[in-house]
Amino acid sequence: MKYIAPKRGLKSYTCPHCGVLARQYHYSVSSSSLAGSNNYANNDTIASTVCEHCNDFSLWTDTNMVYPNRGSAPVPNPDMPNDVKEDYEEAATIATLSPKAAAALLRLAIQKLCVHLGGKGKNINEDIALLVSNGLPEKIQQSLDIVRVVGNNAVHPGQIDVDDPAIVGNLFALTNVIVEAMISVPTKIGTLYSSLPQGAIDGINKRDGKETT
Repeated sequence: MKYIAPKRGLKSYTCPHCGVLARQYHYSVSSSSLAGSNNYANNDTIASTVCEHCNDFSLWTDTNMVYPNRGSAPVPNPDMPNDVKEDYEEAATIATLSPKAAAALLRLAIQKLCVHLGGKGKNINEDIALLVSNGLPEKIQQSLDIVRVVGNNAVHPGQIDVDDPAIVGNLFALTNVIVEAMISVPTKIGTLYSSLPQGAIDGINKRDGKETT
């Protein structure tokens, strides 16, 4: 699903609570009821938004979302391993205050993710090389290297402006893309394939010269 980062005044964006791209209703906190008609102006110092899909609310001061405190980070892919998700969520809570720290945490997150994909966990660059030798798709390799290089620049300053929130927002999206491609999609395909009649699976294995289990 398309991701649109939350922005005050935007009619629709990806909800930081449910992760759905949905209509958002804007209110001033001085409104007598969050469920009534809109009472909102762009110059209100404090305001709230309510998601049409999950009915949960967010709070804003000026143009900054202060609750939930996720910066520009989309919700993590539900198939993201727990240890990776912990770093991802921690990065989300500090992305607005310190994009550099968020980028460094996301680099750590993909280093842990590489272990789940078959890496050894000692050196992220070597793990990516190992995964490539094992058939890692080029676009996923590029996604991993983007997060790796930008995360490295957060710790060892180089030519990338890691203070740019848009760059860090893209790192969150790429981390989700990697999980989707390498964990979610294979799991879905495997589940569907295993539901085929055993005779059909045996025929496919015979066609492809594989042993029938």
